[in-house]
Amino acid sequence: MPDGPLTIQPSDGPAPGQRTWRLSGPLTLANLFDFQRQLRSESSSILILDFTEVPYVDSAGIGALVGSYVSRKGKGQVLALVGVSKRVHEALRVTQVEQLFTFYDSIAAAAQA
Repeated sequence: MPDGPLTIQPSDGPAPGQRTWRLSGPLTLANLFDFQRQLRSESSSILILDFTEVPYVDSAGIGALVGSYVSRKGKGQVLALVGVSKRVHEALRVTQVEQLFTFYDSIAAAAQA
């Protein structure tokens, strides 16, 4: 499967201190660096990543997610995943990092948790 671009559409979340990123495209080594740069600059207390339009992630993408989780947790910040496909969820399970993340069916559910 060819690597395509990853687009990120940040917006304010449903509540103060929350941000939502709508991701579109695969999260892979080929498009990872801008994603990591933006993650490092995100200071919201709760970051909701909408994976509804992410068809797959590779090991580099998983590594970036784990790194973000660890960094945010160390600062007392939260990372929530929304709309994760079975394929992406399975990749997180196989790499044994699934338990680090909290998954939600919708942005509203993540914002209320």
